[in-house]
Amino acid sequence: MHRRPRFAGLVAGFAAALAVLAIGLPAAAAGPRVSFAIVKTGRTVVQESLLYAGGDKAAKLDNNFSAFLIRHGDDEFLFDTGLGARIDSQYAQDMPGWKQRFFKYLKPIIPARDQLARAGLPPIRRVILSHSHWDHASGVVDFPQAEVWVTKEELAFIRGGGAWPSQVGAPSIRWRTILFQPRPYRGFAQSLDLYGDGTVVLVPQFGHTPGAVGMFVTTSSGRRFFFCGDTVWSAAAIPQARPKFWLAGLLADSDAGRTQAEIDRMRALQKADPGLTIVPAHDSRVQARLGFFPNWVE
Repeated sequence: MHRRPRFAGLVAGFAAALAVLAIGLPAAAAGPRVSFAIVKTGRTVVQESLLYAGGDKAAKLDNNFSAFLIRHGDDEFLFDTGLGARIDSQYAQDMPGWKQRFFKYLKPIIPARDQLARAGLPPIRRVILSHSHWDHASGVVDFPQAEVWVTKEELAFIRGGGAWPSQVGAPSIRWRTILFQPRPYRGFAQSLDLYGDGTVVLVPQFGHTPGAVGMFVTTSSGRRFFFCGDTVWSAAAIPQARPKFWLAGLLADSDAGRTQAEIDRMRALQKADPGLTIVPAHDSRVQARLGFFPNWVE
């Protein structure tokens, strides 16, 4: 009879301790907040069957030209640039006439630079290219303050004429080479943890171009994403590991075999982690579900 008050006191003390734990650590100690926004700069319309083998011949889909703005604490960078402010002159100068029937864009174009400036964001200091094709590197010249990160393989591809001189030929561009570390990450033999906390991790995804790059992002809410550039043009290709339509692949992929190996790897990734959202650079359906800048995915 006389022990009950003491027991009640112990219970109350334990409950108080749990309440303190539930409050958690201060936000600063929990690590920087991580989020991203999809900056849609333009679009075209394509037949789904051209995006991947077995796609619907009757379906016509928007194909977005997007940049991806990554925010880690106070730091922000772009993964790709989409179509830039000078795309009209770049296209006229460097897109071969015979390719213009296959690769085109619709007006209007809203460059990432303009969208970020209107939102009052500070100048971008770092651009990481998934690869250097015309619809990903067009806006490089719009960010003269930025370092432009590519792999050494991609830089050799650029300097060997694989990318448009009007976009990547300026001597003022501040190139920086991505140096992968021999640290396996989610099935990749090498990786680069940008912030050292596992929230933003680059991996080599060679195939579509000789030095293409993929990027894993884990947001502050714990949601997991993989940005795969143009390894596939549609996430619908991944469950059956379908390549691009044969002619599209012939025109776009530097190495069909290595590209297919990366598609197979993504299928395995998705099977192992059904919660992982794979975001192709042009997939309008995936991107529309996530929303566009100025909305952020947290």
